[in-house]
Amino acid sequence: MVTSSKQTPLYDLHRQLAAKMTTFAGYQMPVQYKNGIIHEHLHCRSQAGFFDISHMGQCRVIGEGAAEALEKLTPGGIVDLKLGAQKYTVLTHAEGGVIDDIIVTRIASGLAIIVNAGCKDKDFAYLRSRLPADCGFEELSELALLALQGPSAASVMTKFSAEAAGLTFMQACAAEIAGVACTISRSGYTGEDGFEISLPQAAAERIAGLLLAEAGVEPIGLGARDTLRLEAGLCLYGHELNETITPIEARLQWLFKKGHSDFPGAEKILAQWQNGPERVRVGLLVEGRIPVRDGCRIYHQDQAVGTVTSGSFSPSLNRPVAMALLDGRFAANGTVLTALVRNSPILVTVTSLPFVPHRYLRT
Repeated sequence: MVTSSKQTPLYDLHRQLAAKMTTFAGYQMPVQYKNGIIHEHLHCRSQAGFFDISHMGQCRVIGEGAAEALEKLTPGGIVDLKLGAQKYTVLTHAEGGVIDDIIVTRIASGLAIIVNAGCKDKDFAYLRSRLPADCGFEELSELALLALQGPSAASVMTKFSAEAAGLTFMQACAAEIAGVACTISRSGYTGEDGFEISLPQAAAERIAGLLLAEAGVEPIGLGARDTLRLEAGLCLYGHELNETITPIEARLQWLFKKGHSDFPGAEKILAQWQNGPERVRVGLLVEGRIPVRDGCRIYHQDQAVGTVTSGSFSPSLNRPVAMALLDGRFAANGTVLTALVRNSPILVTVTSLPFVPHRYLRT
């Protein structure tokens, strides 16, 4: 154990639940619990999983001009958000790469933003440096963040908050759970219907205990969180996204606002959108039982044509799957290529994403 790592408010609870802990993004976090990653993964797909995501960064941009200011740092759509609506987007830099992918919620005082744990210090510094003087910026380090994901999540949430249970995908509201003021959104990172709960750190362990006491709710660690998001075909910062990968290469064209060109890196990014990028993110179905992991090279005959960005065994499909950044000439669905794993060739086939259909409540 790296004793200098930070702890979330649920650290003691994780230890009580016999979690296997690791250091992730500077925090001591649960990788898995006693039943293991495959069990946790399948439980989330069939019932409801509880996640501690308090390591992620939370902040607010305050002021009447908050949406207009953030619009100029992203591919757009922020000014179009209605009160309580959320948007997934990216912060881009002048060369077109991605500083981070974020979730933005329109609130009465401006915007609430959730950023990745490993990026929050640079994100907060970047936002402070780029926001105009009439926008305030607040780090919300006093808040914890919990997630409840899976087909049973809505029925569980109904017992605690009728307001939250009435949300649809990418909506948020102020609510109370057992007398604790929270902000609850209907979103998530598994492909399943579910909720994220922002609440004071002091109340996090009590609320976590209430959720975990519900029938069908089990704790889920980082291991299953990663396999769930991989099956859902969702990007992980540092893998499918980083400062050298553009949103177009990551196939995130859907988050762009039509006609918006006033954001960092727009010239390169919009040219890629119009002309097509040289490389793109794809899904890969892997032959056999051996996973192909992050960093594995992909070949067409003897020519290197791409690199795996994420790869693992898919518990839902009972086979290995992966995502890769691939030369666009070889990115058509059905293209058969080769991955080298410890110098042994393994056949992979390009396929569409997601691997497992999303089950968000959109209406």
